Amino acid sequence: MRGVERDDEGLSSDARVLLEAVAAMSSDLDLDKVLRRIVESACQLTGARYGALGVISDHDDLAAFITHGVDDDERARIGDPPHGRGILGLLIRHPGPLRLPHLQDHVASYGFPKNHPPMTSFLGVPVLIRGVAFGNLYLTEKAGGAAFTDQDQALVEALASAAGVVVQNARAYALSERQRVWLEATARLEQALRPSATMKEALDLVAVAARVVSRSPLVAVLSTDEAGAPTIVSTEGRDAGSAPAVVETSDVAVREAFAGGRPDPVALADEQLAVAVPVRAELFGATVLVVVLDPRQERGMLRADLDMLASFGEQAGLALDRARALADRAELAIVSDRDRIARDLHDLVIQRLFATGLQLQGVRGQVVSPVVADRIDSTVADLDTTIRDIRSTIFALQRPGAQSLRAQVTALALEYEGVLGFAPVVRTAGPVDTAVSAVIAEHLVAALREALSNAARHASAGAVSIALTSDTDEVSLTVTDDGSGIAPGGRESGLHNLRQRATHLGGSLEVTRAEPTGTRLLFRVPVR
Repeated sequence: MRGVERDDEGLSSDARVLLEAVAAMSSDLDLDKVLRRIVESACQLTGARYGALGVISDHDDLAAFITHGVDDDERARIGDPPHGRGILGLLIRHPGPLRLPHLQDHVASYGFPKNHPPMTSFLGVPVLIRGVAFGNLYLTEKAGGAAFTDQDQALVEALASAAGVVVQNARAYALSERQRVWLEATARLEQALRPSATMKEALDLVAVAARVVSRSPLVAVLSTDEAGAPTIVSTEGRDAGSAPAVVETSDVAVREAFAGGRPDPVALADEQLAVAVPVRAELFGATVLVVVLDPRQERGMLRADLDMLASFGEQAGLALDRARALADRAELAIVSDRDRIARDLHDLVIQRLFATGLQLQGVRGQVVSPVVADRIDSTVADLDTTIRDIRSTIFALQRPGAQSLRAQVTALALEYEGVLGFAPVVRTAGPVDTAVSAVIAEHLVAALREALSNAARHASAGAVSIALTSDTDEVSLTVTDDGSGIAPGGRESGLHNLRQRATHLGGSLEVTRAEPTGTRLLFRVPVR
């Protein structure tokens, strides 16, 4: 019987090799590198020519297959990696050591594809993490054509046990790094979203942030058109041209995301997945991110990435709402200042000028000199002109943001807050302040006033939303309430006037029932 060789520290040669293997695979926290080190160490321990580690997916097949002993050219000639059938599938279904002197003789043997190197002896051992199979170590072709021994199996089982701990640590580190990157991306997005950013600029920033962090080849931002159909408003990534096809393939998931759900990923070509992520931004309207992921990029990180994408959608919605709220607050501050200035002009300046004019007119009757009388008359006339000019200024100030349609809509919504008992939600999209002419803007404000008055007087509504959207051809105003709706056969004198306005401008007015209750008014006209 051959004695066991020991080194100066009293360790056997096998124990020394095993310790070195564990130390080597523990020296890195990158999960891919750790998995490759595990396979290499197993081959070194047993003298196996070929080795592989198959990572088990949630569907009990192989999500990844890391090999050793096969170069890139050989791997390309073999073709697609195994999916977990035959002997490989046997170990997935029954995780436990399996040692075979002749692989082909086993009843579960599935055979090899064309151009696959010949393999005879086999040793398979599961890699467990907290008792759950993470994957399996597969070793074949022991040196010298011999079969794997009991000693080989014991060494690989010990290595696999240590590998489970190493893989767990690497996965925990990878997960913490991914979470850190997502949190940093969310923080950068909040900093980049300026209150003055347009809706398109804001959604472009969201798309960029999602693409960079997820390392996705395609991110598409979707909104809904007037008919409620998903519409692509922004794309990012090298595969941006394929966005329409990806969105069409993911149609069911996209609609579910618009409804506020969290749908399952949709399978695409090349093992990629499309994920529809709802972005809940109350002031920006319904928005959905479609992100293409490749689960092969990050071993075992798909579920974590899906969770972090969902969290990113929530945070992006909050960031969009925060930017819009800051912009609204800035505009309201301007409106408040204009109101204050108008009140001061009316209550102080005009009154003082008027009193001064009265005093001059009183003095006029006591003046004998015609020259002085003419000078007083001229001064009083100038004061009257000044008062008229100030009144015109006050009128302009009391129409806040006369050059900004969005500001007028926001101010009118706030004006009706006291009447309604709540603040209507205002959403805008498109170049409403640049594409819409001043004449059309006046009609839109009048239409909004009529709609808000109806909601306040007749609907008994508990919520009102205002959507103002525009492109270079058409502008539409949609006012929706959750009130009692329009009574059949009721008078609609105000609505009749709005229909005439819309027709006169070459547009249309639609008044329909909102679901589940309420009224939806759509005033749509050309922008010029």
